[in-house]
Amino acid sequence: MNRSSFCLHALRASGLCIALLHLAAGTAMAQADYPSKPIRIIVQYQAGGSADALARLVGDGLSKRLKQPVVVENRSGAGGIIGTDYVAKSAPDGYTVLLSVPGPIAANLALYKKLPYDPRTDLRHVSDIASTRTIMVVHPSVPAQDFKGLVEAVRKAPGKYAMGSWGPGVQPHQMQVFMDKTYGTQTLHAAYKGESPMAVDLLSGVIQMTVGSISTFQPYVTAGKLRAIAVPGAQRAKAAPSVPTFAEQGYKDDIFMLMAPTSLLVPSKTPDAIVEKLSREVAAVVKQPDVQKRIEDMGAEPIGNAPAEATAAYKAFLPVSLKLTRATGVTLD
Repeated sequence: MNRSSFCLHALRASGLCIALLHLAAGTAMAQADYPSKPIRIIVQYQAGGSADALARLVGDGLSKRLKQPVVVENRSGAGGIIGTDYVAKSAPDGYTVLLSVPGPIAANLALYKKLPYDPRTDLRHVSDIASTRTIMVVHPSVPAQDFKGLVEAVRKAPGKYAMGSWGPGVQPHQMQVFMDKTYGTQTLHAAYKGESPMAVDLLSGVIQMTVGSISTFQPYVTAGKLRAIAVPGAQRAKAAPSVPTFAEQGYKDDIFMLMAPTSLLVPSKTPDAIVEKLSREVAAVVKQPDVQKRIEDMGAEPIGNAPAEATAAYKAFLPVSLKLTRATGVTLD
């Protein structure tokens, strides 16, 4: 190589180094300035549900702390796939965040033969916001005061009782299939597009039972329009302290114990600095006494953990969720 060629290569190399340094400096500055524009929280379901309410509560708190607007955007459809895929394919810059219930990032892996995203590799956890507690409720015409009584009543009337759910393979559907396989009942499954239409049909007696969020169904229980049977989990729910757990009634199978949080996630390549900052701010919001009370009033229990803790909880929950979902025998295209 002659001297002029060597100098040319050296200049090009130094130019590349300078460009890389500028890029690195720009990236670092962008992370340090985060957020410098509005953040969007994507919810996979329609406005008005428990996930939407939780997103708006957290978004309002984050907006005040981060001094930037935090906008909740509902991208519903396809069992949560549309909203989840949108975030998974968004720029990994912390400005598009997913608030997800368990189904789209767990059960969907077993339900769908092919997903446009893989929650295990395309998303990363920022924080678990809250554990959304569910409750089994029945129409007042059902002659049962507890779960044992419900099983007996259903067994005596094959084909008469229908379990409502907000989609194939989700918790109430899993429980309906488990009851049929384990206790010899013959029940029907009625899938809805959300809890609101499901609640309407339960109140009118079109369906006889379901498992759904405490925030949706506890007011009807209090008003005497529905009867509470049990809550899943190891402990009673704070929002329904008089309702015993399945475990207290002697039912301790995974289906009756499993609980999962509503979580915040971002695209997997989002920088650590942004994830950590967002997680700290979320935790600070969730730990505010007024926010905790409002979360509990929704029938949920606040968490606000760190990314590593949220990731570990997801990895522990996932195999159990997949097992229960596959047991329903449902697969979707």
